[in-house]
Amino acid sequence: MEAALDELGVTEQEARIEVLQEPRSGFLGVGSQDAIVRVTARAESVEAEDLEEQADAAADFVEEMLSRMGIDASAEPAIHGNQMYVDIVGDDEDDMALLIGRHGQTLEAIQELTRLAVGRRLDERTRVLVDVEDYRKRREDRLVQKARDVARRVAKSGREEEFEPMNPYERKLVHDAVAEVAGVESSSRGEEPNRFVVVRRR
Repeated sequence: MEAALDELGVTEQEARIEVLQEPRSGFLGVGSQDAIVRVTARAESVEAEDLEEQADAAADFVEEMLSRMGIDASAEPAIHGNQMYVDIVGDDEDDMALLIGRHGQTLEAIQELTRLAVGRRLDERTRVLVDVEDYRKRREDRLVQKARDVARRVAKSGREEEFEPMNPYERKLVHDAVAEVAGVESSSRGEEPNRFVVVRRR
């Protein structure tokens, strides 16, 4: 099931899990069978209008939060590739650095707060990502390039390589990038929030 969650780039709370067959223990270990489950992302097909509504709600929430923090910045919905973002833009570099935090940890906390607030307000899974000064987009581009480089290196050397722990969305980016390289495969190990991707030769 965890492999399916990673492939979809969602957490267990964001997925719909159906048990198609209960596990069977068999007799003395003979004839035992694992459970068969179907995992799908909730609200997989989000209409453009719904996405815009989510982005507007997310921007409103973020701007109110920025105001309460005393930070002079704006939150603007924007589409990058096939992903909807709310970009936080401001003139004070120190404020922007504060919002990103060490290794993007503050930005991840803002993302989670926004996801919960918008999800509660609209009663649906939020597909909008919050970004500060394109930090997330640049990180994603670097991550995809690194995944391709690691995959090619593993294909040549045959030595397994691990990535640092990432959130489900970033792990999906890595899995997708590794899948583009012949002769290698990827999987995830560990428990949240320390779950990470491993690349090995097929």
